[in-house]
Amino acid sequence: MSWPSYCQNLIRYPQYGFSLDLSLMDIEADFLTTMGPEIQRAFADMKALEGGAIANPDEGRRVGHYWLRNANLAPTEELRHAITKPIIALKQFADQIHSGSIAPPCGGTFQQILLIGIGGSALGPQLVAEAIGGNARLPIFFFDNTDPAGMDAVLAKLAVTGLSNTLVLVISKSGGTAETRNGMLEAKAAWDAAGLDFGRHAAAVTGINSKLDQFAQHHHFLARFPMEDWIGGRTSVLSTVGLVPAALQGLDIDALLAGAAAMDVETRKPDAAHNAAMRLALAWHHASNGNGARDMVVLPYKDSLVLFSKYLQQLVMESLGKRLDLDGRVVHQGLTVYGNKGSTDQHAYVQQLRDGVDNFFVSFIEVRKGRDGKSIEVEPDTTSADYLQGFFRGTRKALYEAGRKSLTISIPEVTPFHLGLLIALFERTVSFYASLVHINAYHQPGVEAGKKAAGDFLATLNKVRRQLGASARTAAQIATALAADPEDVYHCLTHLAANGQARISPGATPDADTFSI
Repeated sequence: MSWPSYCQNLIRYPQYGFSLDLSLMDIEADFLTTMGPEIQRAFADMKALEGGAIANPDEGRRVGHYWLRNANLAPTEELRHAITKPIIALKQFADQIHSGSIAPPCGGTFQQILLIGIGGSALGPQLVAEAIGGNARLPIFFFDNTDPAGMDAVLAKLAVTGLSNTLVLVISKSGGTAETRNGMLEAKAAWDAAGLDFGRHAAAVTGINSKLDQFAQHHHFLARFPMEDWIGGRTSVLSTVGLVPAALQGLDIDALLAGAAAMDVETRKPDAAHNAAMRLALAWHHASNGNGARDMVVLPYKDSLVLFSKYLQQLVMESLGKRLDLDGRVVHQGLTVYGNKGSTDQHAYVQQLRDGVDNFFVSFIEVRKGRDGKSIEVEPDTTSADYLQGFFRGTRKALYEAGRKSLTISIPEVTPFHLGLLIALFERTVSFYASLVHINAYHQPGVEAGKKAAGDFLATLNKVRRQLGASARTAAQIATALAADPEDVYHCLTHLAANGQARISPGATPDADTFSI
């Protein structure tokens, strides 16, 4: 650690209180020169992307999340209106909910929100709510899985204030995503059981004329907001997906967008030395040998950013985890992301980070301001915020002394503006890194393969259910009747038994277990 290295490897945007410190990544001075051709390609790719080029050839789609915070960048007037008009409409809807001009049928006003979504349609809003929703006008709850016990637990919390005072927001581009559809149907069943009209408590964010859009119209939802096909789930937090719930919570969405736009301005400049997103992408490349050889541990030293590592898991891993490059060669690219928060992790896995397997680098996120208002002294002349800073600086130094690399991103405080700044930084970093390693960041064939496999399992499950009878049979016997894989059949049978739809008689081994109605 040296003062000259710190000064030479610090990228600052002082007008925003932002800095990126790469001094502990030990990147050679000539690395930018060595990577010159790849850097120029990445800048060119970004220019084409923002200009409206087809960036997802698998689906013939543009990728337009950068336009969301500056609609003037969108290549057509139609696209510009598709950004600006929904923002006006969602602000108006939020105002009407807050004022009570749109109210529950039973009277009063809406007091809380249930958001139903999966992946980016839930994770982005969750990040925003956790980071800047501490004083929200309406608290927000989530169905973000198809776990029935998890949904029951959320419904129990909602019941304290009352389902009759709960606004339900369903988010799904297609309306056919199973987890979101299941959550919506579970919620509707709960509202129906309470004698409430589900549609008069619900709004949707979805594609025009999607299955969800049709359901919303049929059930007379309070409002419907568009979700464009040029917005991917993992980059949707600054679209209607994230802005509708944020506005309903009473959060400052204009500042959120302004922060993202400000970072876009700085990281759009084709100056690799001072472009924070490019320098961050190059640091990832250097640390992981451009092939994911090291994991990235994300440690924000602020409780309100506890979900940031989870958010980055989806953004980074879904974008960069690819089998093929753009030339069709098998490359198995990716960058594994995990983390929680500091200083909590100093009592968890920092022990391994310092003394265990050296297969990672750390991305620290420092928030300089401790709290609003005055702090007590927990020791003479020392506050809790002093301790948090001490633990952060101490951990950073201890890791480096053990030969472990890290970078530090610093912001003054967690505000809507600075959250937007961070989101935009990592969105562009992912784009740059994908160009550097020559992959498509904007498709997800692995996700689609998982959905297909799940569908195949469900089809087998229904066949197995119909095969059950009073006579006990083994999984292999039922599999033979169905011409199916015995292991798949066995897992179907144990699932049915666990949920009261079959009886299991255990044998000495799984192939001796028998099942009946």
